[in-house]
Amino acid sequence: MPILDKFVKKQNFASYEDFYENFTVETPENFNFAFDVMDALAREKPDEMALVWCDERGAEASFTYSELMALSNQAANALCRMGVKKGDPVMLILKRRWEYWIVLLALHKIGAIAIPATHLLTVKDIVYRCKAADVVGIVCVDEAIMQRVEEAEAKLLSGGNAGLRFKAFVRSVHHTTDAPAAPIPAAQVSWIDFKALFQKESSTFERSANAGGANEDVMLLYFTSGTTGMPKMVSHNFAYPLGHIITAKYWQQVEDGGLHLTVADTGWAKAAWGKIYGQWLCGSAVFVYDYDRFAPPAMLEVITRHKVTSFCAPPTVYRFFIKENLALYDFSHLKRCSVAGEPLNPEIYEQWKAGTGLQLREAYGQTELTVALCSFPWFAPKPGSMGKPSPGYDIDLVRDDGASCDMGEEGQVVIRTGKKKPMGMFGGYYRDKELTDSVWRDGVYCTGDMAWQDEDGYFWFVGRADDLIKSSGYRIGPFEVESALMEHPAVLECAVTGIPDPDRGAVVKATIILTKGYDASNALKLELQEHVKKITAPYKYPRVIEFVAELPKTISGKIRRVQIREEEK
Repeated sequence: MPILDKFVKKQNFASYEDFYENFTVETPENFNFAFDVMDALAREKPDEMALVWCDERGAEASFTYSELMALSNQAANALCRMGVKKGDPVMLILKRRWEYWIVLLALHKIGAIAIPATHLLTVKDIVYRCKAADVVGIVCVDEAIMQRVEEAEAKLLSGGNAGLRFKAFVRSVHHTTDAPAAPIPAAQVSWIDFKALFQKESSTFERSANAGGANEDVMLLYFTSGTTGMPKMVSHNFAYPLGHIITAKYWQQVEDGGLHLTVADTGWAKAAWGKIYGQWLCGSAVFVYDYDRFAPPAMLEVITRHKVTSFCAPPTVYRFFIKENLALYDFSHLKRCSVAGEPLNPEIYEQWKAGTGLQLREAYGQTELTVALCSFPWFAPKPGSMGKPSPGYDIDLVRDDGASCDMGEEGQVVIRTGKKKPMGMFGGYYRDKELTDSVWRDGVYCTGDMAWQDEDGYFWFVGRADDLIKSSGYRIGPFEVESALMEHPAVLECAVTGIPDPDRGAVVKATIILTKGYDASNALKLELQEHVKKITAPYKYPRVIEFVAELPKTISGKIRRVQIREEEK
């Protein structure tokens, strides 16, 4: 019996309305993804491929379900030997190394708290996370990350904070190559070669009530990217993986026996959306492309050579893809494509479809949520729309006074949880009840995102509430202006913000990175302004345009409009 049948009794639906009203997930008591899904799959189909990995240097590795069970058991035994217990927070800085999946499953089996983190963290970032979550240990790749961890621990100790219980590393060089491994920093005698350690351990790890974790225990902590302030700690419990059944089956539409690739660093929640839980629950193998520098032709070659069947990436990836000659690639095995992370510009949708014949289905969510809105397969996507609500998500748009908006009226996206909390929604901000209560009160969670709904029930993203521009009595969302600018061939990337104006309160400013072959000039500014006036309401055009070489971004790659605004003050 397919593993998904244990949790979802009805999987086929006649319409979106049938899906929204009747899709349900049965959650067993003391559910543990590592035991109840991965080990069950290892028993049911031990030799079927579960994880396929390759890197930009040509190294490759693959793992069956039975191999993942054995390796995660060994890793769990090794972590226990290092003193990790149920409820202990452990940070993982493993980039896209295949060891990430082994260690993550091991932490789930122990009942510990996994804190995935990006390799782009600075020393200050590591110190902040260790103090905020009382991290007991770090498992990371070598290279420069180990040195940053050392510097962070020194700062923790000098500030009177507890040090780390353990520090472990995995070699960045693939285990089948003969290339020399990077040395351990000479002064750091406390580092443990984790792979060498766990390979000596038993491949059996017994489940116990103490180790498994109850459904409401914290399983994952994600630090948000901090677009407007310090990163928040989003906690997800052990039932969280079941919330991503919708993600994989009805948004990404992965195939049983297929191969799915989501472009995401393991340090971000997008990896949980597309690189582990829902995909394995739905029977698809997970494909991982490990790279340091994004090269569109290389990624397209990997997708087609490995015969990836479903693919998900942020709009930026597709933006670079459509500038390549797509006719050079064989997309015959690729069946489904999806997009998320930022709103999709319609121009990207149309060009990708023209080049591949494949639609892009957009979804909306947050680190705090799973797929909340989506262009589901029962209706045609409208390019640029977030789609319609997922089952379990009671979504409304509200005005500043809390009243529901009329059709076509812009308002804040809220989720009403008074009757039932959606499967996979976060349990609150870790150790911060005040912050949780500021966004989630009286059974209503405020996302901070603005949108409007059309006559067909589709939702359309406007922007973050903090990013809205109020000019001469008008409320202008940056996304619509950015979308208009992106349709001009001169614009590679842009950010729209408001800057103070004595007469209008604020005016629209566009900060733009130009495509190769275009030079900054006053004539180009005028051309872009006229271009926006023709595509959207004339009052929304950018009265101020600045050409730059780069835009300020968070470590997750999201544009920091707040920094652009602050620089104008």
